Amino acid sequence: MIKIDNDFIFHKDDRIVIGCSAGPDSMALVDMLLKIREKYNLFLIIAHVNHNVRKESYQEAEFLRNYCLEHHIAFESMVIEDYGDDNFHNEARNIRYNFFENIVYKYNANYLMTAHHGDDLVETILMRIVRGSNLGGYGGFKRIVPMNNYSIVRPLIHYTKEELEKYDLLNGVKYYVDSSNNKDKYTRNRYRKYILKPLKKENLNVHLKFLKFSNTLYEASKFIDKVRTKAILRVMEDKKIIISKFLEEDSYIQKEILYYLLSDFYQDDLILLGDKHIELILKFIHSKKANGFINLPNQVIVMKKYQYIEFARETDIISNYEIEFDQYVVLPNNHHIEKVESINENSNNVCRLNSKDIVLPLIVRTRKMGDKIKVKGLNGTKKIKDIFIDKKVDLVQRDAWPIVVDSVGNVVWIPGIKKSKFDKKKSDDYDIILKYS
Repeated sequence: MIKIDNDFIFHKDDRIVIGCSAGPDSMALVDMLLKIREKYNLFLIIAHVNHNVRKESYQEAEFLRNYCLEHHIAFESMVIEDYGDDNFHNEARNIRYNFFENIVYKYNANYLMTAHHGDDLVETILMRIVRGSNLGGYGGFKRIVPMNNYSIVRPLIHYTKEELEKYDLLNGVKYYVDSSNNKDKYTRNRYRKYILKPLKKENLNVHLKFLKFSNTLYEASKFIDKVRTKAILRVMEDKKIIISKFLEEDSYIQKEILYYLLSDFYQDDLILLGDKHIELILKFIHSKKANGFINLPNQVIVMKKYQYIEFARETDIISNYEIEFDQYVVLPNNHHIEKVESINENSNNVCRLNSKDIVLPLIVRTRKMGDKIKVKGLNGTKKIKDIFIDKKVDLVQRDAWPIVVDSVGNVVWIPGIKKSKFDKKKSDDYDIILKYS
């Protein structure tokens, strides 16, 4: 008989969120926790995600809702209404763990427990070996992962799926089987059916050998982590990689730095990130291109900004905007433009206009393809793109930088950067003064 508190130390009044699918593994975990709930005075919360891709999904969610009512367990659920990513498993996982974390904080829980078992670990390690990873990544996943104010715990890592199904049978635990687990189109299913089964024929306890292998790699990675941590202090500035300093580091440590920085975007699961992505980033860093970006899985982008490398999620990048200006406007880049009565300053942060020379109202927007400005003091026009390059404005900032135009599209001002021929001297006639700050 599996006793969960033989494998994990519980404390009185622990608050535990259980990621539960209603499948045999997670229902076994729920039942084990119920058996020790009174002993430790545990407060349990089941968190369920309806992936909305099978007709049985709503039946499973309703089963869990009623199960929680019967057993006095708090129940939280969500439905994934839409998927925007080509990689279903990747997007579903991200949505699932974001939801779980919100529930952890809602209930002030100290643990998020999932039913990952020994077979899952074997599959993950094999997939990463084939895909390519770093030393820590080849270890699969950890039994305990410290997060912010809580820990992710996988207490069933010592057991196989077959052992958990036997537990369900002996204890009368009801569960649902996900029919998609048998479809060969999913990578993990193929590993489970065609690779794991032959390994088990060689050694029924192969999962324990893989667990030992995983622990060995994590021990070795602890040493590498210390070296990498010191290197990060040398190469980072304001959360950006200084390219010149990065290139001074050993090539192996360079890769470890990249894996570490990217782990923030992929949580503790780097299954989507492989050697080819790291090599792509390194090639990008070594290129002569001063500005640019490359795309990684999970909407992560790597940006090169002259002497710096920076990572971000695409959804964090400011999108295009167009705002009609009246007296005051707050911009998505946290700056603002306001109309003032008077000001002595004459920098590029101030623009003086005569309404007779332009067509009101003014528009504040992001740049468009082919935008040009009639630069003050010069004959002819200059492309705004070239002005950004001259001023060493990085690619992401260019796309979000405010451009002030009149209603017929004349660029009258690039706040903080360049004035147009429409700008007036303090001694000229003007009735509009704009300030950028």
